[in-house]
Amino acid sequence: MIALIQRVSHAQVSIEGNVKGEIKKGLLVLLGVGEDDEEKDIQYLTKKIVQMRIFSDENGKMNLSVQDIQGEILVISQFTLYADTQKGNRPSFIKSAKPGKAKILYDNFVITLQNLLQKPIPTGEFGADMQVTLCNDGPVTIILESLKGSKV
Repeated sequence: MIALIQRVSHAQVSIEGNVKGEIKKGLLVLLGVGEDDEEKDIQYLTKKIVQMRIFSDENGKMNLSVQDIQGEILVISQFTLYADTQKGNRPSFIKSAKPGKAKILYDNFVITLQNLLQKPIPTGEFGADMQVTLCNDGPVTIILESLKGSKV
């Protein structure tokens, strides 16, 4: 599982011109689900995302988590995070999970985040053509991979 997280002052996702989800200060999470991903990947990533200290404290140091600041999280499915661009000019997505499996893990990821933060998590729509707008605060953008260094 790959999560690209961006610290934002606000973000929203629209489908066909209609706003589906939006947040103020918090994190935009673009989530890619891989063919070998399972529940333990969800547990590892959600905990890491909620506890990652990338918001400034009163001294201007990145020392607070989204949980500490009572921020929001917007989650968008993003299978293209698994793009393999080693050969040719057309990316291959064979390492991304098939839609049925990916949707189940994506939905479980969102539910796990809701349980950790004790608040609703707005999302896009799995498999839809979406337009995402954001104001990256910092900018701060971090890539997390569930299996790299994970002792889950």
